[in-house]
Amino acid sequence: MSSIMYNDVVQFIRTTFNAPTGFIPLHAPCFAGNEKAYLNECIDTTFVSSVGKFVDRFEEMTAEYTGAKKAVVCVNGTNALHFALMLSGVEQNDEVITQPLTFIATANAISYCGAYPVFLDVDKDTMGLSPVKVREWLNEHAEIKNNACFNKSTERRIKACVPMHTFGHPVHLDEMMQLCKEYHIELVEDSAESLGSFYKGKHTGTFGKIGILSFNGNKTITTGGGGMLLFQDEKLADHAKHLTTQAKVPHRWEFVHDHIGYNYRMPNVNAALGCAQMEKLNEFIANKRDLAKKYNAFFKDKELYFFVEPKDCSSNYWLNMVVLKNREERDKFLACTNDNGVMTRPIWQLMNRLPMFKDAQCGDLSNSEWFEARVVNIPSSVIL
Repeated sequence: MSSIMYNDVVQFIRTTFNAPTGFIPLHAPCFAGNEKAYLNECIDTTFVSSVGKFVDRFEEMTAEYTGAKKAVVCVNGTNALHFALMLSGVEQNDEVITQPLTFIATANAISYCGAYPVFLDVDKDTMGLSPVKVREWLNEHAEIKNNACFNKSTERRIKACVPMHTFGHPVHLDEMMQLCKEYHIELVEDSAESLGSFYKGKHTGTFGKIGILSFNGNKTITTGGGGMLLFQDEKLADHAKHLTTQAKVPHRWEFVHDHIGYNYRMPNVNAALGCAQMEKLNEFIANKRDLAKKYNAFFKDKELYFFVEPKDCSSNYWLNMVVLKNREERDKFLACTNDNGVMTRPIWQLMNRLPMFKDAQCGDLSNSEWFEARVVNIPSSVIL
């Protein structure tokens, strides 16, 4: 495509967002409800830290929306994933299977446990971890001993598998669940980007042992910073809540702690934002899905294609994306849009290309490399 045709894209985006001039961000937060009222209540009552009614209410609202038995808030999505892996039994020198096409937090959280990431390829229809590729790798490299999975070449335990629902599009969860069950591997869902996404009618983050969400400033809903753990095991959720609040034993005045705890509890002011945002979530998702339909119709006859939700899924379309013919065209598109005040960005550099993970085990990464060279995210904010 020529830069002239890319200018047509710029004009369509400006028209769609009703912004004939000025800067159009990739994904801006939308505060259109009770955010200010709830924040004022926090200030008036002085409950601004990790104790307050909005913390509990935010957990309850999220659990109800997602269908989780319980939810536990955290300071951010990265420490939620770190904690999910710890609670799933990931220990130092274990291995964790994940995808190289992801945000750095996925790989970092594995490293925080002292574990080693194993990067396997994604599927073309989901952009998320491929159960076919995982099965192929396990068939070649894994063996079961005493109901645990081990890597035959490294002799390390393969304890967990972390698929990431890229830009809100669910992976093939039925196959992934079956695979993890066969190989005695814990399934931990990185659902940081997929609040409001469903696989066969069930919300992402509720299929594995634990799922996590992120509420960073650029997510579908935001608490400024924040994360959430989703549980189907209520006892494990209660334990997580205890550990994320410094493992303090409840008492009217004594300070007694019975485990090494973590200061991972979300402050009440952030949770107040979250409650107000949750009240608008259905509206936000409908708005974002409508935007995706407009993009899909616009790009139908173009020489680049708009990525749509996988079969049997309802995606939140957190960040919309187009796929260009090659890296050269990708870079031309990025230059044209950003030069004209429309923010676009490429996908992340693959994790195995980063210096700290350059020695990680990898399978064939053809699909991940193909996407890395072609994908561009385009503006995806809720349109008021």
